[in-house]
Amino acid sequence: MPKPILFAIDDDVSVLEAVVQDLRRQYGQFYRIIRAASGQAALDTCVQLKERNEVVALFLSDQRMPGMTGVDLLQQVIAIYPEAKRVLLTAYADTEAAIRAINAAKIHYYLNKPWDPPEEKLYPVLTDLLESWKQGYKPPFEGIRVVGPRWSPADYAVRDFLSRNRIPYMWLNPHQNPEALTLLREKGIDDAKLPVILFGDGTALVQPTMTEIAEKVGLRTQAQQEFYDVVIVGAGPGGLAAAVYGASEGLRTLVVEPVAPGGQAGSSSRIENYLGFPEGLSGEELAKRAFLQANRLGAEFLTQRVTCIRTEGQYHIVKMADGGEVTCHVCLIATGVSYCMLDIPGADRFTGAGVYYGAAQTEAHACRDEIVYIIGGANSAGQAAMHFSRYAATVHLLVRGDSLEKGMSKYLVDQIESTENIIVETRTQIVAMGGGDHLECVTISSPKGEEVRQASSVFIFIGAAPKTDWLPREVALDSKGFILAGPDLKSSGAQFPLQDRDPYLLETSVPGVFVAGDVRHGSVKRCASAVGEGSIAIQFVHQYLATL
Repeated sequence: MPKPILFAIDDDVSVLEAVVQDLRRQYGQFYRIIRAASGQAALDTCVQLKERNEVVALFLSDQRMPGMTGVDLLQQVIAIYPEAKRVLLTAYADTEAAIRAINAAKIHYYLNKPWDPPEEKLYPVLTDLLESWKQGYKPPFEGIRVVGPRWSPADYAVRDFLSRNRIPYMWLNPHQNPEALTLLREKGIDDAKLPVILFGDGTALVQPTMTEIAEKVGLRTQAQQEFYDVVIVGAGPGGLAAAVYGASEGLRTLVVEPVAPGGQAGSSSRIENYLGFPEGLSGEELAKRAFLQANRLGAEFLTQRVTCIRTEGQYHIVKMADGGEVTCHVCLIATGVSYCMLDIPGADRFTGAGVYYGAAQTEAHACRDEIVYIIGGANSAGQAAMHFSRYAATVHLLVRGDSLEKGMSKYLVDQIESTENIIVETRTQIVAMGGGDHLECVTISSPKGEEVRQASSVFIFIGAAPKTDWLPREVALDSKGFILAGPDLKSSGAQFPLQDRDPYLLETSVPGVFVAGDVRHGSVKRCASAVGEGSIAIQFVHQYLATL
């Protein structure tokens, strides 16, 4: 992006050169310095700069110039650059006239000639004016722009992927920004094929896949090596903790995650009971810190989806959705859980178009001044209610049970009770959803009976299901799909194939395949617990590697 401009104007060439040199010496690192030898030349240049969308931060003009005085010039540039600061250079004899003209030309300051030394008589004034200008200046956005309608599941998926990977972007909703469609047509892009991602280098992706986005924004989608000591499937808290300990202890460590580091916890708006953070922190911040830590220690991250694992002798082969494979001694499954789907009329139809699973950070601003419904009675629902209360007019927290206390931490219950725009409705649930191209109403069942309410956004936090349908049948699961490990294998009747030893604490029914976090049978569904399991899993990985 071009630097903002400081524009010096004076008909005396020697004086103009001195002004330019003083400006360049003090401000050249952050501003571009240009000059003009007359008022008319300055006006002509301003018109050209405006056509090129360049920004002028400050005009510094001499008063006595033939054809057009400095006051006249500064008065005329207001129409072209109204936000720019305007400074008049005057001789002592012109001071009274300059003061009279200040109101007419809305001059911000006048300086007497000579201005030596500039450190005392020039820079303090200009620095204050430029600081004031920067307060109101919003540089043109030249990063990633996403063009897509709010109620499109594909548009939501793109924005959610970018947000969770901490990639800055500007969202242009065509209904609120019709100029976005004009921009697409100017670039020769079919405005009926949304979403479209526009990049600062002039390229675009039309209705992209997540892999295409990942490759374009610089996320790694191909493994650097063919073999690793440990491959961690999933980058939630458990997977990230394992990556930190594995990499720090010298293991060649690969983490494979299809969406973004953090998992379900990464979308949590606020975690206030995590050890060591008395003021709390967002799941996104926790995930970012853990990712940077693991990356610095040498763990490699891959944006891919694992489709299967097969075992050949003492090696495990991990296959990706794009067909690529990597081999490892140990595979650690830390895929976590996903929110259970709401099984009512209309829920599937409006998923991504008003119905969302998890606290979608991307949707919070879109819900400003609206009525938001949140379904669930555990901590994740409470954290979401507190987060959305900062944007929405009203947040309705619908709980099937008799109270919040049964499933929610006390600190959250207290916060919710003290937040005026959160309404808690117990023994209440949504039984149907309706609308056109997006959610427009919900049918509520409560002790008072059924009623239909207008609603455009519902966020769902009802239980959790494991992500294990891709695993080979050799990996033993419980009746709900959670992975059995360690002593739970024996108590459940599952077989462990080795006769010379029992499975390690977090080892599955396949030797060398371990599990950590919420996807494990009997795990405590808390962020800190997942971190603990991921950490200690590496201890058992070392024990297993010592047997090879």
